[in-house]
This record gives sequence, structure tokens and C-alpha cells, in this order.
Amino acid sequence: MKIVHAQLQSILPTQLRPMLPLSNIESLNEIRMRLSYPAQLVYLDHTTEIGKTIMQEDLSFCVNTACRYSPWNAASMKQGYLTASGGHRIGICGESTGDGIRSLTSVCIRVAKDLQGIAAQIPIRDSILIIGPPGSGKTTLLRDYIRKISNCIQGAVCVVDERAEIFPFSGSSPCFDPGKHTDILSGFSKGQGIGIGIRSMGPAWIALDEITDARDCDAMLQALWCGVRIIATAHASGVSDLLSRPIYRPILNSKVFSTVVVMHPDKSYHMERIST
Repeated sequence: MKIVHAQLQSILPTQLRPMLPLSNIESLNEIRMRLSYPAQLVYLDHTTEIGKTIMQEDLSFCVNTACRYSPWNAASMKQGYLTASGGHRIGICGESTGDGIRSLTSVCIRVAKDLQGIAAQIPIRDSILIIGPPGSGKTTLLRDYIRKISNCIQGAVCVVDERAEIFPFSGSSPCFDPGKHTDILSGFSKGQGIGIGIRSMGPAWIALDEITDARDCDAMLQALWCGVRIIATAHASGVSDLLSRPIYRPILNSKVFSTVVVMHPDKSYHMERIST
């Protein structure tokens, strides 16, 4: 966790760096900075304020420093986020320019974690969909489940890592162990990555993070028709919420997923069979 601590310190404003504790960094979920208020360290069960009042230059420093680490950040900033070294996602709020965001008012750093063994209860069989609200630990569980499959089967697992968050790179190597049979397509859209993966890597599994629109669903159906199993995440508070959302109807009707993993607020989870 010393590496995570150093990564977070490197993108924080100077005034906050010495105030970021190392002792409980493994339980830190978010660092929030809002203009004109002290910064907040958000843990699972409590929130702590640190530092003096956040100024515009503090927010700009954080965003400008993080931007240096990813070639995809210029495009992703138009959507209100960017990815820092180590896969830490930075959400940003402010005034829209049409091509980006200026006059920053808020920054939220979501801490990327690599927790090995947490997917032990999920069997390796059919396609799996992991659901939960933002910040519930979907990506962390997805990461460990990919690694579990990759180390247990002979077929390849192709990861389409659109935002470079599932297995972010440090130099030419992933920051987290992806498993011995994993191939990573980083920075590709889901549709583009699935097409490339199927044509060139011959995967038995394809892994995706955050299904957000109809194009993502169409890409998954393409993989299904090619005989590939899917591991994916989606925003939904539970199975009834998932079933009520029209965007997911095509994949649910196609029986891509018969099982979902439902995340709890404490980052534990349970499995449910679904029927449509």
C-alpha cells in the first residue's frame, strides 16, 4: 500500500501531501476536494477533514498533474473524469466549455485497490455480471475475478480496459497482476476492443467495466454470438433495479447473464440467478 500512498501523494496539492496518512490507506475509498472547503478523506465508515480551505489552484494542480499520466485523458475530461497513475479515477466538476471543463469546483479521487482473493466465492462457469452503485467495489471485484479465471483455465481472458482502470500500466507493465492467461486492450472503446480481441486473440472470456449504453450491449452480443463468455459490471442497486432499466434489456433478453453478483454497501456481495 506504500505504492498507492505515493501515487495519491503525487497528485495532491502540496498542502495536503503530508496530511495523507499511510497507516490506514488500505481502507481509504475517496479523497474529495471542494472549492472553499477543507478536503475530505472518505473511508467506509467515516469521513475526515484535512488541510486548509481548498483554492482554485489546488484543484487545477491536481487535475494538471494527473493529466500527464494518460494519453486518453484529453478525451475523457470531456466526460468529467480522468485516470491517474495507478488507475485512480478522478471525477471533476466545474463549468462546461463544450470541449471540456474549466473553473473547477470539485475533484473526487476514487482510490483504485487490488484485493486478492475476494472473488473466491464466485464460481467459474457462465458469464457473470457484477452490479452495484458507484463506489461499491465493482471494479476491484472484477479485477480479482479476472485474475482468478486467468490462473485457473487454459483459455485466454481478453480485458477491454476502456479507461485504463482495471489493469492500469506503469511504464510497459500492469500495476496489478492480471493473471497468466490475460491479454489487455487498454484505451479502446468496448466495441472496438471486443472486435479486435475476437479477431486477433481468440479469447474464451472477455472482461469489461461499466456497461453504460446500447453500444456496449451490442458489442457484448457480438461476443456472445462468437461463443465468448462475458465478465462485466453495471450500475444498478439490485436485481429489480437492473431489470427495470431499458438499456440492459437486450442483453437480459438474450440470456447473456443468468447470474449476477450484487455488491453491498460494505463491499461484500451475494449472487442471484435472474430470469426475464
